[in-house]
Amino acid sequence: MANRKSIVKRETKETNISIELDIDGSGNFEMVTGIRIFDHLLSQLAKHGVFNIKVSATGDDPHHLVEDVAICLGKAVTEALGAKLGIVRMGDASVPMDDALATAAIDIGGRGYTVLELLFDDNDMTGFATDLIRHFLETFASEAKINLHARILYGTNDHHKAEALFKAIGRALGAATRIDERISGDLPTTKDIL
Repeated sequence: MANRKSIVKRETKETNISIELDIDGSGNFEMVTGIRIFDHLLSQLAKHGVFNIKVSATGDDPHHLVEDVAICLGKAVTEALGAKLGIVRMGDASVPMDDALATAAIDIGGRGYTVLELLFDDNDMTGFATDLIRHFLETFASEAKINLHARILYGTNDHHKAEALFKAIGRALGAATRIDERISGDLPTTKDIL
């Protein structure tokens, strides 16, 4: 198996982003974006996807910062997966957190597409606009070239709903990126290209 790691950097007049990703990590993370709840949500992707992720990001406002982190993380996933030989390709997960339940399904098929049903009430995200979660996921899926279907089925606490969502996405992405030893030298497609 190839070294499935990547480093992506992006510097604009609005942001300065650096991301290190190891697909075959152990769930270690270091998130420094200046937005504590965003750091917390990104940490769920690493821990529950069992990736090592290091994010260092600064920006002029939360929208630009979240968007550019999504761009870089999506590119990091694409670069780390390389030719995608032997990957399981698809994964899904449902995750409860107290009052909330979220589900996610992912296909690493080479095309970015999102279907999101995010039932937020804007009640407790410590100043972090919940619409940034939608924007992050749409941008991430586009750059990672994955289909991402994610849904918050129910819940009353926005923090719990968001955390369950990111845990589910982490678990689904972790499952989809794993190597299936039965097809280790092949692509999981009938098209011969992903």
